[in-house]
Amino acid sequence: MTELLLAATSLDVTPPPGHRLDGYAARTDLATGAADPLRATIIWLSTADEPGVLWLTLDAIAVGKNLTTELAVAAGAAAGIPASHVVVSASHTHSGPSGWTGEIHPVIPAERERDLVDALTTEVRATCLARRSVTASWRSVEVIGVGTNRHRRSGPHDNTAGILALHSPEGSLEAVLLDFACHPTTYGPENLRYSADWPGAARAALAPAVVGFLQGAAGDVSPRFTRQGRGAAEVARLGGLLASRVREALAGPGLALPQSAPAIRRTTLDLKVREIPSAAEAARLVVAAESRANGQDDPSGRIAQTRLDGARGQALMAAVPLPDSLELPISVVTMGDVCWVNLPVELFAVHGACLQADSTHPVTRVVGYTDGYYGYVVDHSAAESGAYEALITYFDQPTTTQLLSRTTAFMNT
Repeated sequence: MTELLLAATSLDVTPPPGHRLDGYAARTDLATGAADPLRATIIWLSTADEPGVLWLTLDAIAVGKNLTTELAVAAGAAAGIPASHVVVSASHTHSGPSGWTGEIHPVIPAERERDLVDALTTEVRATCLARRSVTASWRSVEVIGVGTNRHRRSGPHDNTAGILALHSPEGSLEAVLLDFACHPTTYGPENLRYSADWPGAARAALAPAVVGFLQGAAGDVSPRFTRQGRGAAEVARLGGLLASRVREALAGPGLALPQSAPAIRRTTLDLKVREIPSAAEAARLVVAAESRANGQDDPSGRIAQTRLDGARGQALMAAVPLPDSLELPISVVTMGDVCWVNLPVELFAVHGACLQADSTHPVTRVVGYTDGYYGYVVDHSAAESGAYEALITYFDQPTTTQLLSRTTAFMNT
């Protein structure tokens, strides 16, 4: 009989102070310390005969192409499996260092810091991954109050959390692979301390189980309308809310999954980069956005400010040479009835819903920010209204449709 094997660990990879934080163009000062640890979490499911899949989840704004390659090689070496069986995902916290990935978009110039990258990959490569027998089960649960659509409270948002639970033969919860869609932006640009934000608080609340967090289709989802503050107490409240719902789901029955290793398939999509307005037109849009920004720290004020940020970001895109096309790595992981489709972009919620609706798998979870980073993928409404995300996306609406249709075709192959 095949035995499902788990190796799971969570590494504290918090850098020292003095490095630039990522996530907000308005933040220029260097990190002064840590509010809570940044972690690289490994969950590896395999059998004695099959390498299975190793998920490496990192508390970072993104995992760029180079960082993905280096981490996949390091984690593969630690496990003794090919790097092609490693999936590298970012939580998308806006309180991590920019130096791991470097510049993810012209909006926030940054450089890779070799000392930070080497420290991270060395830690991952040196990890001891002892495997033990587990059983796998699946649950999903509705979570209200962590995030909503950030353009309008009643807008599209997948408020379900997906839960892959891994129990020992004796019944103890060993690890959880948890996915949920919402920007980790409890801390704002004024924060100068590293933080995993609410995903880290949710992990801590679910201890001692090892929790790997996967960020969903969160391009237009955030705590903008739900957060009650900006500090550590609010991080704990939001993370605790998610964790409490996960615990409730774990207390009930789940869908038993087969005792076989998960499988992974990969492909690459070549997508055309949209035409950016001229420098003069981009500058005109900045002036118009400046006239509408009021500086208020309320939902409407923050929307106006983000649109100004988007206009400035588009102006930066107009000032640099962009490639004609981008190659996006797409992967599909399946385990029994459950499918995770992984994309290296920030999908809007409606796109995640479309992929789920068109999937032939009984359970489909859409994961972004994985194996690379190529910015926002926006819906028609955002493109027409000139939302922040639409101003800095690399892709127009026809290309977005192509991305979704080709991903669906590969997912259902």
